Amino acid sequence: MIRPFAPLCAVILITACNTTGQSADAARPSGPPPSAEMAQDGRCWATVVTPAVYEHVMGEVQVVQAEIAPDGTVLRPPVYRKGPVPRLVRPRGELKFEAPCPHQMTHEFISSVQRALAARGYFSGNVTGEMDPPTTAAIRKYQVERGVESAQLSLETARALGLIAVDLSQEG
Repeated sequence: MIRPFAPLCAVILITACNTTGQSADAARPSGPPPSAEMAQDGRCWATVVTPAVYEHVMGEVQVVQAEIAPDGTVLRPPVYRKGPVPRLVRPRGELKFEAPCPHQMTHEFISSVQRALAARGYFSGNVTGEMDPPTTAAIRKYQVERGVESAQLSLETARALGLIAVDLSQEG
């Protein structure tokens, strides 16, 4: 039997837990989280971690360890059974590259990225000035073709798109 006041009590308890009067989402800063870390020299770097990939293959799994006497004689051999065992297909990777700093990732800058990618046939969505899924997919596609496996905009890509000035004094 459900007590008639149980649902009301649950609502009151849940509401009481929220002491600030704001939801958890409202307490978070608006906009995307910072995507690049600033180094001491003022440059920003992004790190993309690709997890290791394993597959299961049939192999032998030891279920009982061997029993070995103090003199090294095997008293009982180990016991194995056939079963799936993990095999490393691709090791964990970490790609670090220079990226535009968070303060540079303005609405206008992202709109320019979208227009530059659209002009090259990589972006077909609306120019919103937001780092939305179509924008990150276009960035990824553009960069993967150039050897950067990431949807995070690299500084090199921004320069190639003509969006960030190139210091010609450092160019060889």
